[in-house]
Amino acid sequence: MANHKSSIKRIRTNETRRVLNKYQHKTARNATKRLREIKDRVEAEKLFPTVAKMIDKLAKRHIIHQNKAANLKSGLQVFINTL
Repeated sequence: MANHKSSIKRIRTNETRRVLNKYQHKTARNATKRLREIKDRVEAEKLFPTVAKMIDKLAKRHIIHQNKAANLKSGLQVFINTL
């Protein structure tokens, strides 16, 4: 266990942020899966902007890398185009 007061505070904030990041990442992954399960192109096109926004937020907050976010969005767009 940490000895310094600032270290104890840092552990507390890190845990809070870890839980929040995990929640946001899992939510975005579930939304991506939901989008990939859709068979209707119109419905998928409606859902895509919200999923893309979630992925962009993850990249902005450094939860995932920018290139991974770009690859995910590109893959989703390709999927929608093939419907």
